[in-house]
Amino acid sequence: MSIARVKRVTVCGLLTEKEDLLKGLQALGCMHLLPLRPAPAEVEKVASPRAEAAYKALRFLTDMPEKRKQVTKDPKFDVERVVEEARLVKDRLRDATDRRDFLEHRIGQVEPWGDIAFPPQADLSGYRLWFYILPSGKAAALRTVALPWQIVRKDYRFTYVVVIAQEEPPDDLLPVPRTHTGALPLQALKDRLEETEVEIEDIVAQRQALTRYIYLLSVNLAEAENLASLAYADQQVREADGIVAVQGWVPEDAIPEVETFAAGRGLACLLEDPRPEEQPPTLIEETPEMTAGADLALFYTVPPYRMWDPSVVLFFSFSVFFAMIVADAGYAAVLLAGLLAYWKRLGRSPRGRSYRLLGLSMLGCTLAYGIMAGSYFGVAPPQDSLPGALQVLDLHDYPAMMRLSIVIGVLHLMMGNAVVAYTKRGSPTAIANLGWIAGLLGATLLVYGTPGSIPAEAGPYVLGAGVAAIFFFSSDRPVGKRPVDYLWRVLDGFKALTGIMGAFGDVLSYMRLFALGLASASLALTFNNLAMQAKDAAPGLGLLFAILILAGGHVVNLGLAIMSGVVHGLRLNFIEFYKWGMPGEGSPFRRFARKEVQP
Repeated sequence: MSIARVKRVTVCGLLTEKEDLLKGLQALGCMHLLPLRPAPAEVEKVASPRAEAAYKALRFLTDMPEKRKQVTKDPKFDVERVVEEARLVKDRLRDATDRRDFLEHRIGQVEPWGDIAFPPQADLSGYRLWFYILPSGKAAALRTVALPWQIVRKDYRFTYVVVIAQEEPPDDLLPVPRTHTGALPLQALKDRLEETEVEIEDIVAQRQALTRYIYLLSVNLAEAENLASLAYADQQVREADGIVAVQGWVPEDAIPEVETFAAGRGLACLLEDPRPEEQPPTLIEETPEMTAGADLALFYTVPPYRMWDPSVVLFFSFSVFFAMIVADAGYAAVLLAGLLAYWKRLGRSPRGRSYRLLGLSMLGCTLAYGIMAGSYFGVAPPQDSLPGALQVLDLHDYPAMMRLSIVIGVLHLMMGNAVVAYTKRGSPTAIANLGWIAGLLGATLLVYGTPGSIPAEAGPYVLGAGVAAIFFFSSDRPVGKRPVDYLWRVLDGFKALTGIMGAFGDVLSYMRLFALGLASASLALTFNNLAMQAKDAAPGLGLLFAILILAGGHVVNLGLAIMSGVVHGLRLNFIEFYKWGMPGEGSPFRRFARKEVQP
């Protein structure tokens, strides 16, 4: 597996052939389009490569509680027409619902005043009526109002006051905000509310009628995606003097197909290599069995085009970290049995086969690690048994397990620096990555080496060589032109050395492998002890309680272990490992490709 090398391809043809050209490139499905003209200034006119309108329409219709009988065959079914009708119904329903809510709120404000008939504005000589509902306990505030006012009615809770003024009174005129009554009388508002509710019923009926096309819309989403993709591509091309030009990145192994396509249609085709300052999109070339590894590599961030493909490393390191966190052979056996039960079902698609291989790797590593740790549902095997003989780790030997976790972290970070050094070979900064490897190795030998042994004695020298390499080669700033360049180079070296504390913290992060594995084993042991205590406390009925405690406790513990294994297993790869092994970030390769309509 590797990151595919790409070339910039520009295809030119007659403007009258634009539609056929775009459909042909879409059928090839090997180009990542590049924009040759600016996007429209109006945001609503910017096309999307995804059929967002179709997905929104499908969700809008699917959310309808009561659906019509589904139409499964319709030779005249038009995806665009149904999507547009659903959009119009959705917009009308939203407008009508907003209007109904407004009328209900306005009626609630006007109703306490009765059915008011407002006089024409001209009859008030430019004055207006402003309405306030005062709590009876605050009616004394009216004494401070200089504007003309009148109490129109009272009840045991409120005083209803009308203030007369040409302009809207200030907000602090009274201790309550004014009531917005509008210009319509109460009965007119109620009539409009009734009309709106009838309109909503009609719109809902239209929505319900469209639900008969949910099945056809769902199976024809691919066609909607194709239309959206073509609309998006149409905004990327350049048109001038009767010529249309399409440009994009194409993997090198697909170049012959594009050249054959262009030659067969009489199109001009220009090939260019990426310039050094360019960052083409990243396309990971994976085998069908490693699709899950590629998904892991693209899950958190996209590797830069000129970096390395981390798929294989992530595939196996994630499996190992998951195993160390679950740390129980019994749990692994249960999960493995579940995987085998769904083995054939997962094998129906290439992606399913890839993920079942990832699951097999994770659970195989967990089973092996659980056997080495001697943990079977929290129970340690007898020493004179075969499982006892296979136990080589003691989860409760804290110093040894901490040392194992830290050594694994050091090796993981050293691997990341080694790969980066290889990708940057020929550059002086690659020596700095080798320096980090030497620094991590030297510090580990210094801390964990046996006093007086050759590794322990060599540790300080290896560490010193690594620090020197980091100091002198971390910067690619040129020197020799001005004396101040040497000063900046020295400052860059000291800045690079500040990363030592970061490296120390990243190595310590791998101690979570030990801590979470110990927590999983301890919790399993705790449930086992509780079950035994319940069994001994009440003979007969206690056995039932013990079974319930064992079943419930281990299900909870297994769920927590799986969650921790996934979250922290990915975190160690994406945070700590990527920090050292994957500097920078790229963009994904998005194929301009046609999707097939599912039968």
